[in-house]
Amino acid sequence: MRHLKLVIHAAMVGKNFKKLNVVIFAPNKMVCIGNLKLDDFPLLLAPMEDVSDPPFRAVCKEGGADLMYTEFISSEGLIRQAVKSRQKLDIFEYERPIGIQLFGSNIEHMRQSAEIATAVHPDLIDINYGCPVKNVACRGAGAALLQDIPKMVRMTEVVVKATHLPVTVKTRLGWDEHTKNIVEVAERLQDVGIQALTIHGRTRVQMYKGVADWTLIARVKENPRMRIPIFGNGDIDSPEKALEYKNRYGVDGIMIGRAAIGYPWIFNEIKTYLRTGCKPAPPDLAERMRVIRKHLEFSVRWKGERTGIFEMRRHYTSYLRGLPDVKSFRIRLVNAMSVNEIHQILQELENHVSETVI
Repeated sequence: MRHLKLVIHAAMVGKNFKKLNVVIFAPNKMVCIGNLKLDDFPLLLAPMEDVSDPPFRAVCKEGGADLMYTEFISSEGLIRQAVKSRQKLDIFEYERPIGIQLFGSNIEHMRQSAEIATAVHPDLIDINYGCPVKNVACRGAGAALLQDIPKMVRMTEVVVKATHLPVTVKTRLGWDEHTKNIVEVAERLQDVGIQALTIHGRTRVQMYKGVADWTLIARVKENPRMRIPIFGNGDIDSPEKALEYKNRYGVDGIMIGRAAIGYPWIFNEIKTYLRTGCKPAPPDLAERMRVIRKHLEFSVRWKGERTGIFEMRRHYTSYLRGLPDVKSFRIRLVNAMSVNEIHQILQELENHVSETVI
């Protein structure tokens, strides 16, 4: 239960007034994705290829993410039983609620992959109609479907019918500046049964350049025909911006992607700011080192030492951003070949930064 504080002015004698503070209790507003219930204004971790794996999700869950997604998974890879695609289906109980995101260009293969994904018991299935990278879009998947809305709708309907789980979609405003048809697309996807929609405020042609345009996201949310939750995505990188966009565009929640890389604390920082209006202090050095070590440990445990170390390398730059004189340590971390060596470098780095700050 959350409390609402009402200030009531009661007339007393003449022009004298007594100020009464009355606290009443009301139930939290919930955001519902089918039968999945989330707290008011949930914060979602975006599905990011080569980033949103179980080790990264573990630190983001601890950091306050309300709903997370796997890396996007190829439908072709799943039905061919490709090892990498199948490994991406790994989910853990502490991650819940969690969605599995699928992409593909063949409708029948998407139906089959939805059945495969359902069998590992996620909380929902998400369809990727937003990935702009060439090796996805140029194969007719991801954002490429924005050029063929009838096929997008047919594919979505087939996936909805293939699973008992809620089906959601992540997409973009349109293919390019001349095809920003997201208001129509949102209606048609809702009509075939999706339970929530996340919209990235750029076109495919924009990729990740320029500023995300949330005005069309707001138009979708304000459309009286829309009954499902609408989540906004793009450029949210601070608690202040999260509050500004929440108030300005009226979305049901926000999805955070790149801003969480190397900074999983952003979710709890946003929650604290929305709740109190005060921005919490950033994580201190000890906390940064603790989370790096946790991330590394999970990466090695899940992927094996060699692959775990290799894939952890992409995160060091982001984790260490803003710390003084760390370039040489970062280079050593990227070149380290054993867990023990990495721990030794991290300890030296911690000592170095502590002495520098003092």
